[in-house]
Amino acid sequence: MEEIELVLELVREQMEKALKHTHNELTKIRAGKAMPNMLDGLTVDYYGSKTPVSQVASITTPDARSIVVKPWEKNMISEIERSIINSDLGLNPQNDGEVIRLNIPPLTGDRRRDLVKQAKGECENGKIGIRKARQEANDSLKQLQKDGASEDVVKTSEEKVQKITKEYTDKIDAAFTEKEKEITTV
Repeated sequence: MEEIELVLELVREQMEKALKHTHNELTKIRAGKAMPNMLDGLTVDYYGSKTPVSQVASITTPDARSIVVKPWEKNMISEIERSIINSDLGLNPQNDGEVIRLNIPPLTGDRRRDLVKQAKGECENGKIGIRKARQEANDSLKQLQKDGASEDVVKTSEEKVQKITKEYTDKIDAAFTEKEKEITTV
């Protein structure tokens, strides 16, 4: 039945979105190394509209402990600096009039544990999204059964949904293990 195939395709799409979102959130958690994507969530007021910092400046990492932000327009430097100060990154920007330098301090043991907890929380949110997609798919399958689909086909489809769910939760677990290793490695 094509309705069942549609349900399976939809559940896979929803789980893929949850996985991508989780990966995206994990990249925002810094692991002591300077990475340009640490500034991805920051926006500045650029001629009246909120614009990501990456669209008004070049962001580079000359070494593992620093980030250099070079605005394309000099008048944006104070705006970018204010955005960094007001963020939850906990970084002190150093502005020399041309570029903004950010020194990434080494992580303490407590901070590493907090980051691992944060990563675990993000992964759990991803799993919640996956379980929600599974629940919606199973509800759709039950509805199809009420509408006349055979019980055997629905049961087989529910097993497929469970297999897809396990596949995606395993991917999230693998992402967490990788991030945990990245955070705890000194």
